[in-house]
Amino acid sequence: MTQYSVPILSPPFSGGIWLAGDGPANNSNHRRSIFAIDGHIYSPERFAIDWVKVGPNGDSRHDGTTKNENWWGWGEPVLAVVDGEITEVVDEFPDNTPHVLPTVTLDNIAGNHIILQIAQNRFVTYAHLQRRSIKVRVGDHVHRGDVLALLGNSGNTTGAHLHLQVTDRSSVLQSQGVPCVFADFTYLGPGADYPEKQVSVPWLNSIPPGNGVVKFEAVKK
Repeated sequence: MTQYSVPILSPPFSGGIWLAGDGPANNSNHRRSIFAIDGHIYSPERFAIDWVKVGPNGDSRHDGTTKNENWWGWGEPVLAVVDGEITEVVDEFPDNTPHVLPTVTLDNIAGNHIILQIAQNRFVTYAHLQRRSIKVRVGDHVHRGDVLALLGNSGNTTGAHLHLQVTDRSSVLQSQGVPCVFADFTYLGPGADYPEKQVSVPWLNSIPPGNGVVKFEAVKK
């Protein structure tokens, strides 16, 4: 595995328009979240992003809000962002009814999830995956663009999205978040302005700003 300090990632999806919910920003809920576990303080979500798909109607949902199928991102194939090895797989939690949050614990907070080691001390967590959709096992070696699972609504979530974070250890919570960048995407502007005031700016080796809207091109393997 290549060793580097700031991972350069491919898109976790094969194209589409996505909101970088609570992405890196000074006022991001992810950046300010900390976990006290067994006498230690962790901040695994410092640079995390909640990826929410935006459909042709300019919204994350269509035809209502009561079913997971109403979310454009529900069932979207989730891809390996870099070559690596699977170090953790959990696939046991039911998908939530939208807007209904289950009792959240340290065990179920990420819902169904995968951890992928991409370099020494660099791990990517894919959280809130659809139950029984995970296609890999611990020890599997995967390549950039391989389908790992389907986007779901399990764990600490009220609507279908993918929580993606890079950390220094193979643990959802008992790790420290580290920055990453995406190789290329088109920045479409702040979510609050989309689509009325849409821009179109190519960004290379960059991280989307918090709650920004981006367009990914289809991954070429």
